[in-house]
Amino acid sequence: MTQPSYPAPVTTRSVSGVDLAVSITALLLTVVMIGVGAVFGMFSLAFLDHCPPESCSEQGAVNAVFTAVLVAGGIGVTGLVVKIVQLARRRRGWPFAAATFGLCLLTFVLGGVGLSTAVG
Repeated sequence: MTQPSYPAPVTTRSVSGVDLAVSITALLLTVVMIGVGAVFGMFSLAFLDHCPPESCSEQGAVNAVFTAVLVAGGIGVTGLVVKIVQLARRRRGWPFAAATFGLCLLTFVLGGVGLSTAVG
């Protein structure tokens, strides 16, 4: 009599606790940064009292702030989705969370440059 052959047991990789902690921290910091950036952007527009038309563009300032906040929000959502997919695949996800934070920071820096250029 022959023994029945069973399929080999499936081994799943566990998610590293360090990877999970770094990813969650980076994504939470990204959410906080987007919120703070949105508030500071609105305050910078609210206190734009005197904007002489020859050296200042109110529409450019509004566009810079809103574009930076919307792009950073899109990057944040995309980074969160990619991190969740990486978790589902049981792969390392902290590089994606850190890149999300870095890209959002870069977006706000570029938005600040755009705002200062528009306000002149």
